[in-house]
Amino acid sequence: GTAAREKLEAALAEGPFTSITDVVQRTRLDRGSLRALAEAGALDAFVAHEPPERRRRAALWEVLRAEQGGHGPLFEGVPPDAPAMPSIVPAMTPYEITEADYRMTALSLHGHPLLHLRPRLRKAGVTTASDLRRRTGGAVVVAGLVICRQRPGTAKGFVFLTLEDETGMVNVVIRPDRFEKQALLIARSPLLLVRGRLQAEGAVINVRAEEFEVLTAPVGAEHAQRHDFH
Repeated sequence: GTAAREKLEAALAEGPFTSITDVVQRTRLDRGSLRALAEAGALDAFVAHEPPERRRRAALWEVLRAEQGGHGPLFEGVPPDAPAMPSIVPAMTPYEITEADYRMTALSLHGHPLLHLRPRLRKAGVTTASDLRRRTGGAVVVAGLVICRQRPGTAKGFVFLTLEDETGMVNVVIRPDRFEKQALLIARSPLLLVRGRLQAEGAVINVRAEEFEVLTAPVGAEHAQRHDFH
C-alpha cells in the first residue's frame, strides 16, 4: 500500500539497509507489511547464507525475531545470537515458492505454474505452446493459465481465450454453443486444460475448443493477472 511504500522510501533515503533487523527498526512497518516483504522474497538478500528454498521462511523468522527481540514461545530455547533459522523449520517447495510469488506480486521469476505441472500434463498428452507451432493440424490437448477472455460484440457469440504456459501463448476459439454448455467453468477457472483441433493459417495458430477440464494445483494461479471480457 501507499503508506508502507512511503515508509520504505523514507528509510531508504537515509541509506541502504544492512539487515532484516535494520529494515524492521527503520521502516517501522506493521507485521503484515513486513511479512508480505518476506513472503515475496524481497528480504532474501539478507539471508543469502540459507539455501534458496529456505530463504523466505528464514527472512520471516528474522522479522519476527527483530520484532519480538528474540522473546516469546517461538524462540524458547533458541540462543539470542543464533545465526540461522532452526533446521526443524521446513524449506519451501517449488510449488510453495511459485504460489507465494503469484499471491504477493501476481507473477513469478521462480517457475511458471505449468512448469511444475508439466510431468503430470505430459502424461496426459498435453502439448506445450512452443511445440504447437511445429504442428499443422489435427486433435490436440493444451493447457495453461487463462490470462485473457474475450467475447467481442462483432464475433457472433464466439469466445476467445489466451492460455499461457511456461513456453508461450495459445489462442483458443470457442463456439457459442460450446461456451454456453460450460460458461461458468470457462469464465472462472484460472487453469484450464482444453481438447480441440488445431487450425494453422500462416503465422496464426488457433485451437478450436471441444472439451474443457479444470486443472487444480496449489501454484497461485488464481492470483495471476488476467483481462476478462473487456
